[in-house]
Amino acid sequence: MLLTAMTLVLAADNHHGAHHHEDHHQAVAARLEALSADVSEARLRADLDAMVGFGTRHTLSSQTDPERGIGAAVNWVLREMEAFGLEPVRVCDTATGPRIPEPTLVCSAVGIKRGTERPNDVVIYTAHLDSRVSEVMNSTDDAPGANDSASGVAGGLEAARLLAEEQFPGTIIIAALAGEEQGLVGARILADYAKAQGWNVIANLNNDMIGANCGSDGYCEPDVIRVFSEGPRRQGNDAAMRAAMHRLGGENDAPSRNLSRWLDALADRMPGIGLDVRQVWRTDRWGRGGDHIRFLEAGYPAVRVTVPVEDYDHQHQDLRTEDGVFYGDVIEELDFAYMAKATRLNTAALAALASAPPPPMGVEAEGAVQTDTTLRWQPVPSADHYKVTWRRTDAANWGADHRRVDPADCSAEMCEVVLEGIRVDDWMFGVASASTEHLYSPVVSAVPGGDFAPIVEEPRE
Repeated sequence: MLLTAMTLVLAADNHHGAHHHEDHHQAVAARLEALSADVSEARLRADLDAMVGFGTRHTLSSQTDPERGIGAAVNWVLREMEAFGLEPVRVCDTATGPRIPEPTLVCSAVGIKRGTERPNDVVIYTAHLDSRVSEVMNSTDDAPGANDSASGVAGGLEAARLLAEEQFPGTIIIAALAGEEQGLVGARILADYAKAQGWNVIANLNNDMIGANCGSDGYCEPDVIRVFSEGPRRQGNDAAMRAAMHRLGGENDAPSRNLSRWLDALADRMPGIGLDVRQVWRTDRWGRGGDHIRFLEAGYPAVRVTVPVEDYDHQHQDLRTEDGVFYGDVIEELDFAYMAKATRLNTAALAALASAPPPPMGVEAEGAVQTDTTLRWQPVPSADHYKVTWRRTDAANWGADHRRVDPADCSAEMCEVVLEGIRVDDWMFGVASASTEHLYSPVVSAVPGGDFAPIVEEPRE
């Protein structure tokens, strides 16, 4: 069954027929939930057992031992990817740094499910395969890394299995990255690889720890998953852009922030999955980081998808018991029912993003000292129509206000719509692309730096 044949509506087309469109929304949710319904907790556990079984997956561990170390783990993931119909690619580069004292070949396992219509439009799921104990340079002791982040790798492999028989217009990539604990190295290598391939990266969903929901203090939130996103755009954020943003706004409308909003809306449409997206409006946890940062630096929209609370006793710890308390990131501390819910949400998101047209580019608003607002953007060849939307500047998410624009109303170079009686001063504006089957891209905000594509930076003299 082709997903593109489904009637998937993630947003209403216009104000009319609200009840009809709400029925569409419910049908969409049911179909997406059905697509991701068969997540197997047993398979997730088996994958975790396999990864933990390599002893340590430290980036500086053996790359040649067939049974122990990061090399054996990467080889195993590549075999699993190939079994699910992905094109396996070993993406490598030599790296050095504060946590890689000698030049070391860092290799990640990347699986590609090429799109049937727009193979250059790419959505990338990442999770890091490497693990560590208390001392970040200790590459010999056992480092299970069950939650951090074999859980994310297992979720990606399970999503690949669920989507194996489906075809999508755009390309889906599942990546198990090495080098995260040594400085986000594998992510930097993959971001460079994406640029070298000329991919139009629509989104990076970085799943770093999705295997538990209780903190080290015993506080649990089994029905929540956090999504971290940057506010002001990192890449291309030069003095000129900062000045434009100071005048026009956009501090809360970077592409990754709109990707976060899109995920939140998707989860709300699928209550059967049982997860509420808690948007956290900062790039990552306080004073910490993850692989999505390297994609942000390259100009790609990226978010961190992660547990609602962290258990610090079972993260980055030597395996030991002290004063009756066990420390270590082991399988026994995981919640596979929670991991299954997180995997279902990711599976639905990958399917929807790979089926929708890419977001429009060049979205601009005009309306100073006028009673109307004009929006313009570049046409998207694969778009059946567009949704123009607006929200109050202090509103968290895009609401029900919108207007449909058809390609017939656009010229070959530009789409334009005039919103009569809507004053530009009081609103944020955006545009999403839609397919014939009503699959919608994330909204692109009409602000400086709002485009989902990387900003072309002028070379410095």
